[in-house]
Amino acid sequence: MRSKAKGLVRPLITKPVQPLSSHMHLFLLSLLFLSALFLTLSEAVCNLQDRESLMWFSGNVSSSVSPLNWNLSIDCCSWEGIICDGSSDSHVTMISLPFRGLSGTLASSVQNIHRLSHLDLSHNRLSGPLPPGFFSTLDQLMVLNLSHNSFNGELPLEQAFGDGSDRFFPVHTIDLSCNLLQGEILSNSIAIQGAINLISFNVSNNSFTGPIPSFMCRSSPQLSKLDFSYNDFSGHISQELGRCLRLSVLQAGFNNLSGEIPSEIYNLSELEQLFLPANQLTGKIDNNITQLRKLTSLELYSNHLEGEIPMDIGNLSILRSLQLHINNITGTVPLSLANCTNLVKLNLRVNRLGGSLTELEFYQLQSLRVLDLGNNSFTGDLPDKIFSCKSLTAIRFAGNKLTGQMSPQVLELESLSFMAISDNRMTNITGALSILQGCRKLSTLIMAKNFYDETVPINEDFLAPDGFPKLRIFGVGASRLKGEIPAWLIKLKSLELLDLSLNRFEGSIPGWLGTLPNLFYIDLSDNLLTGELPKEIFQLRSLMSQKAYDATEKNYLELPIFINPNNVTTNQQYNQLYSFPPAIYIRRNNLTGSIPVEVGQLKVLHVLELLSNNLSGSIPHELSNLTNLETLDLSNNNLSGRIPWSLTSLHFMSYFNVANNTLEGPIPTGSQFDTFPKAYFEGNPLLCGGVLLTSCKALSRSPVTTMNEEDEELKRTFIIGVAVGFFVSYCFYWCFLARRWA
Repeated sequence: MRSKAKGLVRPLITKPVQPLSSHMHLFLLSLLFLSALFLTLSEAVCNLQDRESLMWFSGNVSSSVSPLNWNLSIDCCSWEGIICDGSSDSHVTMISLPFRGLSGTLASSVQNIHRLSHLDLSHNRLSGPLPPGFFSTLDQLMVLNLSHNSFNGELPLEQAFGDGSDRFFPVHTIDLSCNLLQGEILSNSIAIQGAINLISFNVSNNSFTGPIPSFMCRSSPQLSKLDFSYNDFSGHISQELGRCLRLSVLQAGFNNLSGEIPSEIYNLSELEQLFLPANQLTGKIDNNITQLRKLTSLELYSNHLEGEIPMDIGNLSILRSLQLHINNITGTVPLSLANCTNLVKLNLRVNRLGGSLTELEFYQLQSLRVLDLGNNSFTGDLPDKIFSCKSLTAIRFAGNKLTGQMSPQVLELESLSFMAISDNRMTNITGALSILQGCRKLSTLIMAKNFYDETVPINEDFLAPDGFPKLRIFGVGASRLKGEIPAWLIKLKSLELLDLSLNRFEGSIPGWLGTLPNLFYIDLSDNLLTGELPKEIFQLRSLMSQKAYDATEKNYLELPIFINPNNVTTNQQYNQLYSFPPAIYIRRNNLTGSIPVEVGQLKVLHVLELLSNNLSGSIPHELSNLTNLETLDLSNNNLSGRIPWSLTSLHFMSYFNVANNTLEGPIPTGSQFDTFPKAYFEGNPLLCGGVLLTSCKALSRSPVTTMNEEDEELKRTFIIGVAVGFFVSYCFYWCFLARRWA
């Protein structure tokens, strides 16, 4: 499955402005008559019909930024966003109102401005369908930009640019991207047939269906840019697109296109960008693609392409971006790739590539910034030649069969900020950490599933005073590493995500983890940790204060990160730090003692998983303070007492599991508690009510109105305390009076 990015850049859909009443119509006409009389006496130059059409347009829109302030006493050619020609009656030729916060609908009166050549209403909040006959009546239009609005419905069905005769029209740019338009784009649904000067056509980020409209290559020989991406187009890519001989940009990614890439595409000698990712394309990448010598971007990722990378790929010498990841490509990386000396981004992740990388002359790729060769079957040592690419900022070799040790040459990559080498067969973790701590800009280091059964250095002085100064993400999970939680982690003041899960770390959880100022995601699951939960870990500043959490750096990552926090079959992909949930995972260890009441301080926390330990005591009422909590798993422990009724106030909680404890009493009802399955409460013989459907005979009132045992005790204590206090005060008062009058 693939996620479509449609709508991410669309503005908020607002309610269309209501049509004007008859009284308002009469009022506007009166104003127009009076202003026409005034402007006639003042030698007005604005065309009256155009001015009237503009007034109808303004009556259908409003602005949350500021009103248009089109003053009837001023010539309309001087209004904001309006430009007229130099004729005697000054016809309006341009309406340019982008980024004005306009909401409402597009009035059909615009069609009466017959000499309109430029219409730019982009980046507003306009909605509703386009007026009938919209394209055919604006027969002088050269530039149409309605992008980044909320226009909906299908494109108006009309004769193509007029009456269907052999008329030609001057339009050269049409941009309808980032709207809510739908339906098929047919040859008579938009004014294209007579647009012999059409250069750019962009309908990306909509919901168009049917085949890609390739017919325009016949009627518009000047076409240079076609963008159909982020829609629901289906079917094969038509070979007719090969007739757009001047095409420089072809984008149709994130659709449902199938079949092979037609060989006619490889005849487009002017093509600079070929963007067809996230479809269902099959077949091989023809070696004829190397004829596209002007190609700077080739992005065919997330398809079903197979075969090998063309051996002559190096002929694309000005290529800057080559992204073929998530396909079924086999073979080796062609040695000619080193001739693509302008490459900035190379992504071949998740294919079936293999062989050694030691022969590829990486030193020729001095512009390369991002290299992702993860999830293939490359063998041999981590190639030292990669460290000659001085511009590299991000490297991923994860999920291969690489061996050997980390080379000190990595320190030559002064801009390196992202490195993921997990799931390989590397050795000597002490040496790797000793070297990598000298990478001054390294912010993400993921080395999981390596260095099996080695012992991690634990002394605080292992890390130099300036070691890992920028490190924000550190993961060494699933390596069966031995020792205690390293004391040198206390020096990583920039650390935000820490994953030490699936190892053999022993000893207690150090309280100093709670002093790391930016840490908001910690996973210590599946280790051999003992002792009690330290109170300090529930004092993490970034989990206590929303302000402190928001202050942590959460920009986009150079490459996505894949984490499996719940041991499901598929990993979750994260493209930015902001997507990670504030979380504490300490599953499956040997922890004892109770859950500290300090847990109630972590008001930013989304996930708390303490399952499968030996925790005892009651479930703290303070958990109800975690108003952002979405997941709470306390199953498979020795917790006793009742489930606090106050947890029903956690309205974001979608997962709650306390199975296999020694809890008792009624299960809270109402709110989301009525949605949790029975299995999440089983294994507690003394629990009753709720989804268990067992009677709580000991209760004198319904569970909905009965407080839990602890609340009852607090209430009784309070009443007794008040009564005792009143009695003592009463006795003291009368004793005082008796002594005074004695």
